[in-house]
Order: sequence, then C-alpha cells, then structure tokens
Amino acid sequence: MPEQFDVLVVGAGVAGLQTARILAEAGQRVGVIEARDRIGGRIATRRIDSAAGVIIPVELGAEFIHGLPSETWNLVREAGLQTYELDGAMRSYSQGRLASADETADPSAVLEGMSAWLSRQRVGTDPTFADYLQSAGIDGDERRQAIRYVEGFNAADHRVIGVSALARQQQAEDSIQADRLFHVSAGYDAIPSYLANRFVAAGGILMLERAVTHVDWTPGSVTVGGQHEAGTAFQFTGKSAVITLPLGVLQADTVRFSPRPTPIFEEVRRLAMGHVVRVTLLFRERFWPADTRFLFTDAGTPATWWTPNPADTPLLTGWVGGPNSTQIERAAIVDACIETLASTFAMPDHELRSQLTSWHFHDWSADPRSLGAYSYAPAGAVSAGANLARPVSRTLWFAGEHVCASGHWGTVHGALQSGVNAAAGILG
Repeated sequence: MPEQFDVLVVGAGVAGLQTARILAEAGQRVGVIEARDRIGGRIATRRIDSAAGVIIPVELGAEFIHGLPSETWNLVREAGLQTYELDGAMRSYSQGRLASADETADPSAVLEGMSAWLSRQRVGTDPTFADYLQSAGIDGDERRQAIRYVEGFNAADHRVIGVSALARQQQAEDSIQADRLFHVSAGYDAIPSYLANRFVAAGGILMLERAVTHVDWTPGSVTVGGQHEAGTAFQFTGKSAVITLPLGVLQADTVRFSPRPTPIFEEVRRLAMGHVVRVTLLFRERFWPADTRFLFTDAGTPATWWTPNPADTPLLTGWVGGPNSTQIERAAIVDACIETLASTFAMPDHELRSQLTSWHFHDWSADPRSLGAYSYAPAGAVSAGANLARPVSRTLWFAGEHVCASGHWGTVHGALQSGVNAAAGILG
C-alpha cells in the first residue's frame, strides 16, 4: 500500500466517496481512510429475512431520496438502480379517531408565511423560529403543528434554528420537488457501494477500520495518522486532504489538527448537530389501512410514522426528531412504540407484540463516528456552511452535508454536492 498520495480523503460516507471517485477518475492518487468497518457513513442498510422468505432492506440512517436532485439521480441512473416513489394517504390520530391529515392544521402555510414575513424585516435580521412564531402571532394548534414539523424534519430545536436557514431550505426544497419521496429498491447503501466500486476501479485505495486521530499540515503537504482497529498505528501523506467527518465529530475535537485552522472551527461552532430517534418495526402482517403513507399521532411516542407504501411490506418506521428525541429512554423504545400503536389502532398490547417479528434501531447520537443525526443552521449561522467550503491554503478541504451553501443541509444530495465541489476545487 502506498504511503504517499496526491489527495487523502478522511471519511467514506457519500461526500468522501463522491470526492474520491471524481479525483481518482481524473488521474489523482487518492486514499480514503474510514474508521468504521464499512462504507456509507450515515447511510446504513440492514437486510433481513421476512416471514415470507423475502430479503427486506431496512434503513437505519438516511432512507429517502428527497425529490429530484441531480446529484443523486445521476448516480441512480448511472448505476442502473431501481427505485419507487412512496405514495398513499397522510393520516392523523387525534382525539380518539383516525382522520385524513388534511383535516388537521397544515404547517406548510406557516412556513410559506415565514418567508414572506422575513422579507419584510430589516436586512440582516435572523431570528429563531420561536421568535417568528411569537412575532407573527401564531399560536394554538397551528403553532404546535409547525413546531413539530420543524423539529421533526430538521432534527432541530425550534428555539435555536434560524428563520433565514429555514427560508433558504424551503426554497431549495421547492426547486427539486422535495415533497416527493423515493426508495432505492435494493437499499440506499447501493449508492455508496457504487461510488466505492468506481473509486477502486479507477485505482483508488480504500482503507477501513482506521480511526484518524491527527492531521498535521503545511501548505501543499498533509500527514494523516491514527490507530488501526487491530491496534497498530498508521500514517499517510498527501499534497492535500478532504475532511468529511460529521459535524458532531468535528465539534467534539476528537481529531487534532496541527496547526488548527481556527476560522474553520469558528464556523463549525456556529452550526448545530440535530438528534433523532428512529426505529423500524417489522410485523407478520399489516394492521393499518393499506394506503397509508404517513401517520401522525397527537399523543404517544413516536408521534410520526411512515410505511413503504406502495410496497406491501408490513414495516412501520417511527420517528422523533429534535430535542424530544433526547428524552427517550433507548432501552424502552420498543415498549413506547407498541404502546403508541396499540392506542392508535385500539389493539391490545399483547396482540401487537405477537405480530412483531423484529425491530431495528441505531443510536446515531451515541455513535462516536457520527455524534448526531444531521446538521442545521441556528439563527445567525446561515452562512457557516458556505464558509466551511472554502479551502485552507488550498491544502485542507471540508465536505459533508453540513458544508452547504444551497440550503440542502442534512441531506444525502447535499453531501454529494459538497463532494463534487471539493473535487472541482482540487482539480482547479
């Protein structure tokens, strides 16, 4: 294995693999260093046997292609992957009855009003979403639904996330029809697998189970070192490096940079890492209405659920995002799910438990390789992602879903976009 590279990429999530694949195919000597024993980062697909003997891909992390982002769909088409679009009814359980979600308060009107409200404020004003709700006089059920949506979708605290970031995100989502959701039929990890295969085929070196502990650099030269899973030390050098560590890991300072690129870490501190609890339950058969896509409950935990409809797999995924996720006892998450579903569908707990064949969960917040789900921009920090994309002495580059100027924070396509940008900058 060579110890000298043109470019070293730290992290084998989609941002790192996208960067590495482009550079390797352009003739660069590239090494990717990953602490985990797998690729994909916060894309993690588990394959399980169903009662019918069919292999079912279950997503533990990122699950959906949101809308029609070219960064993702170009790879889907190039790799020849099959996809399907989620479809079906949005339902809510409120005051003891199941109803169409259209009969409840719709948070989209609040968010659309937010953008118009922001345009009327003084230039440079960036209040929190909580400030906006109070200033605009939004209260009652409308306020509660809006908070649940923002905290759930963005994994954010509504008292922290900035209105400017939300407005930019809303505009970005509208541009790609992000309300449409798609599954990769074979599992989302087929995308990083394809990138890794293309990278290796182009001569790239993929190194797993190597936890980077330090990055030493001078302009035009980088040394990356750390500890192999087997306990031995490693060290590689390159002309430049692309750092794709998640925001939570950068904020924890588990990797030492010498010298420390202080302006970069000032931007890192401005952003926030969101937290999520998601759990997927596989049942013997479906007990919810066949055409259900999303289900929202006004009581119980989790309060947001979805199915793989129109696929008929009897899967339900429960989701809690934002500060509420930190209050959930992980060891009791399945009990909480069963209690919520039993109340929603008026079924005895023991009957639901007898139908449950398996459950699947990964605690991304406790995972030392991620330390959270995905990033968001607090009030006043809407420019931080773009600032992180600026190279340090054309030697250190940063990429990942948090390195974003377009408003696609926290998304796979945002991470892919950052990888394209980093590679383009290095090739210059």
